[in-house]
Amino acid sequence: MAACLVLSLIGVPTVSFAKARGGSGGGYSGGSRSGASSGSMGSRGARTYQDNGAKPIEQSTTARQATSPPPSVASGPASTARPTPAAQPSWIQRNPLLAGIAGGLAGSWIGHMLFGATDSSARTNEAGEQVGDNGQAGASGPSGMLILLMLMGAGALFFYLRSRKPAVAPDFSGITRSSAVSGSLLADSPVSTLRTATIDSEIASADKAAFQQSLTDIQTAWGKQDLSALRRLVTPEMLEYFSTGLAELTSQDQANRVEDVVLLQAEVRESWVENTVQYATVSLHWSARDYTVSLSKAPGDAGYLIEGSVEKPIETTEVWTFMRYQHGKWLLSAIQQVA
Repeated sequence: MAACLVLSLIGVPTVSFAKARGGSGGGYSGGSRSGASSGSMGSRGARTYQDNGAKPIEQSTTARQATSPPPSVASGPASTARPTPAAQPSWIQRNPLLAGIAGGLAGSWIGHMLFGATDSSARTNEAGEQVGDNGQAGASGPSGMLILLMLMGAGALFFYLRSRKPAVAPDFSGITRSSAVSGSLLADSPVSTLRTATIDSEIASADKAAFQQSLTDIQTAWGKQDLSALRRLVTPEMLEYFSTGLAELTSQDQANRVEDVVLLQAEVRESWVENTVQYATVSLHWSARDYTVSLSKAPGDAGYLIEGSVEKPIETTEVWTFMRYQHGKWLLSAIQQVA
């Protein structure tokens, strides 16, 4: 187990950097030179994980929407196995001391009412009636029995009301953000199943020209390792992927050159609007001289050219998604490999 843990810790950084760079060829993201395809990354708003004919997004800051019903509304054995909330204890159980005192007082009062006439101070008047010290009739008469019955009835009613089963308080112990019903206040918004409404939009010829220019500028900035230029062309999420890929090349003392980018074919697959954000997914097919060199060796030296060809261009096809805020500048937000 210890050996497996060590190997996994060593392998994790390697896998993440390989995915971030995106494979070989085609600039940052392509893989046409060696035949290997790189990963798809970025965000496409509410359509990030929708099937659009390209390979699914593998790396994204957009949370994947839940596809299964929450456990709290599921049917079957899983829902019936949930424990029943325990009933709240009665007043007597929660206050045993007070209940004992009340019972003692009630018992002494009833005993006095029943046997108070046998007191040694009782005497008989001239009519033969038994009276107390004050000369009035004893408590064992008809009025005393009536009072006793009323007290017993009041006590029975009191204990009946106290012993009634109280309303069971709702049990929230088994509800979490992951199991809360969609749309409730407990549901976590990043993983909610609610979808953002999208409206199809039109792409003008000026937008297509902007996509073509972005392709050239992004590939050129990547080849020059110019993060400042990339920051003006891509979203912060995509900039992080680009930065990670350049860091990998720098650590290996290498550089990937992309020159003479020529767009051969472009096709708008879909375009939509989410609130104030407009998206457009475009299939791009281009050619460029794409090669990797060693920074520790001079041109012409053995080992200077690591991969690719300095003279022969290669062709690459990818699916790019652009976004913009309120008719502003288009920024690259996602790259997908062709299926």
